[in-house]
Amino acid sequence: MIALLFALNFATVTPVEAQCPMCRMSAESNLKDGGTVGRGLNKGILYMFATPYLLIGGFAYFWWRNRRKEEEKDSIELLSE
Repeated sequence: MIALLFALNFATVTPVEAQCPMCRMSAESNLKDGGTVGRGLNKGILYMFATPYLLIGGFAYFWWRNRRKEEEKDSIELLSE
């Protein structure tokens, strides 16, 4: 299942530009003049990059925790019988 999703992800990749030249030049010139637009742009990119990993990690942690509780409950029930 995971391999199929992984393969479909790579099969549907379309080439994109990371940033338009005008945006990049504007951010670079703003940073040279002492502005903070470039820093905000970089923080936004990092935020968008980290969000899916944090969501998936959170779901995985809660699944693991609930799974472990179920296994402990099952082992206690087996010992009490």
